[in-house]
Amino acid sequence: MTPREAGTPERIDLKARFPELYRPGKREFERVSVPPASYLAVDGHGDPNTSPAYAAALELLYTGAYSVRAVLKRRTGAAWVVGPLEGLWTAPDPAAFVRREKDAWDWTMLLPLPAEVSVEDLDAGLAAAAAKKASLAWASLRVLALEEGESLQILHVGSYDDEAPTLARLHDELMPELGLTFNGQHHEIYLSDPRRTAPEKLRTVLRQPVRPLA
Repeated sequence: MTPREAGTPERIDLKARFPELYRPGKREFERVSVPPASYLAVDGHGDPNTSPAYAAALELLYTGAYSVRAVLKRRTGAAWVVGPLEGLWTAPDPAAFVRREKDAWDWTMLLPLPAEVSVEDLDAGLAAAAAKKASLAWASLRVLALEEGESLQILHVGSYDDEAPTLARLHDELMPELGLTFNGQHHEIYLSDPRRTAPEKLRTVLRQPVRPLA
C-alpha cells in the first residue's frame, strides 16, 4: 500500500480492508475465519419483497449510518464508505430458505461499522439523525456485535431466488462431508445494488458460520 499524500483524507472501505471476507470465489465454498465485527442492525420478519417493514428498515439503517459517517468525518477527516448492506436470515425450519418460503423468514439487516467509529460518534450521529427524521422508528435500530469465527462462504452470481441449489449443496452435502454443523445465522452480503443491476448479474456473498459436530 502506498502512503497517503499529506493532507489527503483517509478512505475507510471495509471491502478493501478485508478482501477475504468480501471476495470469495464463485465455484466452491471457501473456509474463512471472520473476526469480531460490529453493525448497525434492524430486525424484522416476512418477505423482503413485499414487507413494508423491510423497506423501513433499510431507510433507518442508511439514515443512521450516513449521519454517523458525518460525525466521524468531522472528528477524524476520514471518509467512510458506507456498506455494503448485509443480512442475517433465520426460519423455524432451515429448509424454508431452500424452498424460498419467504413469509416464514426472520431477518436482521445490517450495515458494518469500521473500528474507527467510537461510541461517541454513534451517539452523536444517531441523535442527529433522529432529530432530522423523527418519524423513523429509531428505537428499533441497535448495534450488534457478531463473532462468527470459522465460516464457509461462496460468491453467488444471479437472482436471489436462484440461491436454493447452492444452499442445499452446503447444508446437505458439504457440511456433513466436513463434519460441520451450524454455528450462527445464514449471512448474506449484497455486493450489487438490485435497483441498478439485472437479476442474473447480482453478486451476493453467502456465508454460514460453522463448528465441528459434537
